[in-house]
Amino acid sequence: MSTNDLGREWQESLGLLILRLGLAWFLFVWAVDKILEPAQYVKIWAYFHGIQIAANAPYVMGAAQIAVCLAMAIGFWRPLTYGLAFAMHGVTMVVILPSLIAPFVIENGYPTNRNQSIAVAAFAGFAALWLLRRRDRWSLDAWLAGRRVRPASAA
Repeated sequence: MSTNDLGREWQESLGLLILRLGLAWFLFVWAVDKILEPAQYVKIWAYFHGIQIAANAPYVMGAAQIAVCLAMAIGFWRPLTYGLAFAMHGVTMVVILPSLIAPFVIENGYPTNRNQSIAVAAFAGFAALWLLRRRDRWSLDAWLAGRRVRPASAA
Protein backbone atom coordinates (compact mmCIF):
# COMPACT_ATOMS: atom_id res chain seq x y z
CA MET A 1 0.00 0.00 0.00
CA SER A 2 1.43 3.35 -1.02
CA THR A 3 1.93 6.29 1.30
CA ASN A 4 -0.76 8.15 -0.64
CA ASP A 5 -3.23 5.29 -0.05
CA LEU A 6 -2.37 5.24 3.67
CA GLY A 7 -2.96 8.98 3.88
CA ARG A 8 -6.34 8.64 2.17
CA GLU A 9 -7.31 5.71 4.42
CA TRP A 10 -6.31 7.70 7.49
CA GLN A 11 -8.34 10.75 6.36
CA GLU A 12 -11.35 8.59 5.55
CA SER A 13 -11.15 6.84 8.92
CA LEU A 14 -10.82 10.13 10.78
CA GLY A 15 -13.73 11.64 8.83
CA LEU A 16 -15.99 8.70 9.66
CA LEU A 17 -14.94 8.81 13.32
CA ILE A 18 -15.82 12.52 13.51
CA LEU A 19 -19.14 11.91 11.74
CA ARG A 20 -19.98 8.93 13.98
CA LEU A 21 -19.17 10.76 17.21
CA GLY A 22 -21.02 13.91 16.13
CA LEU A 23 -24.17 12.02 15.16
CA ALA A 24 -24.06 9.88 18.30
CA TRP A 25 -23.84 13.06 20.39
CA PHE A 26 -26.69 14.64 18.40
CA LEU A 27 -29.02 11.74 19.30
CA PHE A 28 -27.61 11.30 22.80
CA VAL A 29 -28.66 14.81 23.83
CA TRP A 30 -32.27 14.09 22.82
CA ALA A 31 -32.21 10.64 24.45
CA VAL A 32 -30.99 12.02 27.79
CA ASP A 33 -33.61 14.75 27.60
CA LYS A 34 -36.31 12.05 27.55
CA ILE A 35 -35.06 10.89 30.94
CA LEU A 36 -34.60 14.39 32.38
CA GLU A 37 -37.94 15.76 31.08
CA PRO A 38 -40.25 12.75 30.57
CA ALA A 39 -43.47 14.78 30.88
CA GLN A 40 -42.36 16.90 27.93
CA TYR A 41 -42.10 13.79 25.75
CA VAL A 42 -45.51 12.52 26.82
CA LYS A 43 -46.91 15.84 25.56
CA ILE A 44 -44.84 15.70 22.36
CA TRP A 45 -46.18 12.24 21.51
CA ALA A 46 -49.74 13.36 22.16
CA TYR A 47 -49.31 16.51 20.05
CA PHE A 48 -47.25 15.25 17.10
CA HIS A 49 -48.29 11.59 16.94
CA GLY A 50 -51.79 11.81 18.43
CA ILE A 51 -50.82 8.99 20.78
CA GLN A 52 -51.09 9.08 24.57
CA ILE A 53 -48.08 7.22 25.95
CA ALA A 54 -47.51 6.05 29.51
CA ALA A 55 -45.66 8.37 31.85
CA ASN A 56 -42.74 5.90 32.10
CA ALA A 57 -42.44 5.35 28.32
CA PRO A 58 -39.94 8.22 27.83
CA TYR A 59 -37.62 6.56 30.37
CA VAL A 60 -37.69 3.30 28.39
CA MET A 61 -37.28 5.06 25.03
CA GLY A 62 -34.50 7.26 26.41
CA ALA A 63 -32.61 4.33 27.92
CA ALA A 64 -32.87 2.32 24.69
CA GLN A 65 -31.72 5.31 22.65
CA ILE A 66 -28.81 5.95 25.01
CA ALA A 67 -27.70 2.32 24.54
CA VAL A 68 -27.85 2.74 20.75
CA CYS A 69 -25.94 6.03 20.97
CA LEU A 70 -23.18 4.55 23.11
CA ALA A 71 -22.81 1.50 20.85
CA MET A 72 -22.81 3.80 17.82
CA ALA A 73 -20.20 6.09 19.36
CA ILE A 74 -17.73 3.22 19.74
CA GLY A 75 -18.68 1.61 16.42
CA PHE A 76 -20.15 -1.57 17.92
CA TRP A 77 -22.57 -3.67 15.84
CA ARG A 78 -22.30 -1.05 13.09
CA PRO A 79 -25.00 -2.37 10.72
CA LEU A 80 -27.53 -2.54 13.56
CA THR A 81 -26.64 0.55 15.57
CA TYR A 82 -26.04 2.84 12.59
CA GLY A 83 -29.28 1.58 11.05
CA LEU A 84 -31.25 2.10 14.27
CA ALA A 85 -29.89 5.62 14.68
CA PHE A 86 -30.77 6.37 11.05
CA ALA A 87 -34.29 4.98 11.61
CA MET A 88 -34.76 6.91 14.88
CA HIS A 89 -33.90 10.13 13.15
CA GLY A 90 -36.06 9.07 10.21
CA VAL A 91 -39.09 9.02 12.52
CA THR A 92 -38.31 12.62 13.48
CA MET A 93 -38.06 13.54 9.81
CA VAL A 94 -41.51 12.11 9.11
CA VAL A 95 -43.01 13.93 12.09
CA ILE A 96 -41.53 17.33 11.14
CA LEU A 97 -42.05 16.91 7.40
CA PRO A 98 -44.61 19.76 7.16
CA SER A 99 -42.09 22.20 8.63
CA LEU A 100 -39.39 20.91 6.25
CA ILE A 101 -41.62 21.56 3.27
CA ALA A 102 -42.25 25.15 4.43
CA PRO A 103 -38.95 26.33 5.96
CA PHE A 104 -39.60 30.06 5.47
CA VAL A 105 -42.81 30.45 7.48
CA ILE A 106 -42.80 33.61 9.63
CA GLU A 107 -45.01 33.78 12.72
CA ASN A 108 -44.92 36.82 15.00
CA GLY A 109 -41.86 38.07 13.12
CA TYR A 110 -39.90 34.86 13.79
CA PRO A 111 -39.01 32.16 11.23
CA THR A 112 -40.61 29.21 13.03
CA ASN A 113 -39.50 26.37 10.74
CA ARG A 114 -35.96 27.42 9.87
CA ASN A 115 -34.24 25.46 12.63
CA GLN A 116 -35.95 22.25 11.51
CA SER A 117 -33.72 22.25 8.42
CA ILE A 118 -30.85 21.13 10.67
CA ALA A 119 -32.62 17.76 10.75
CA VAL A 120 -32.08 17.38 7.00
CA ALA A 121 -28.31 17.76 7.38
CA ALA A 122 -28.27 15.26 10.26
CA PHE A 123 -30.39 12.83 8.22
CA ALA A 124 -27.89 13.09 5.36
CA GLY A 125 -25.09 12.38 7.85
CA PHE A 126 -26.88 9.29 9.17
CA ALA A 127 -27.39 8.07 5.60
CA ALA A 128 -23.71 8.60 4.77
CA LEU A 129 -22.54 6.85 7.94
CA TRP A 130 -24.75 3.84 7.29
CA LEU A 131 -23.67 3.62 3.65
CA LEU A 132 -19.97 3.85 4.62
CA ARG A 133 -20.20 1.59 7.69
CA ARG A 134 -17.86 -1.05 6.21
CA ARG A 135 -15.17 1.59 5.70
CA ASP A 136 -15.36 2.77 9.34
CA ARG A 137 -12.00 1.29 10.30
CA TRP A 138 -11.62 3.12 13.62
CA SER A 139 -14.52 1.32 15.23
CA LEU A 140 -14.80 -1.41 17.83
CA ASP A 141 -16.15 -3.79 15.20
CA ALA A 142 -13.13 -3.22 12.95
CA TRP A 143 -10.75 -3.65 15.88
CA LEU A 144 -12.46 -6.89 16.95
CA ALA A 145 -12.37 -8.20 13.37
CA GLY A 146 -8.63 -7.50 13.24
CA ARG A 147 -8.05 -9.48 16.45
CA ARG A 148 -9.81 -12.64 15.26
CA VAL A 149 -7.48 -15.52 14.74
CA ARG A 150 -7.41 -16.41 11.09
CA PRO A 151 -6.73 -20.03 10.15
CA ALA A 152 -3.52 -20.62 8.24
CA SER A 153 -4.22 -21.15 4.56
CA ALA A 154 -3.57 -24.57 3.16
CA ALA A 155 -0.62 -24.50 0.77
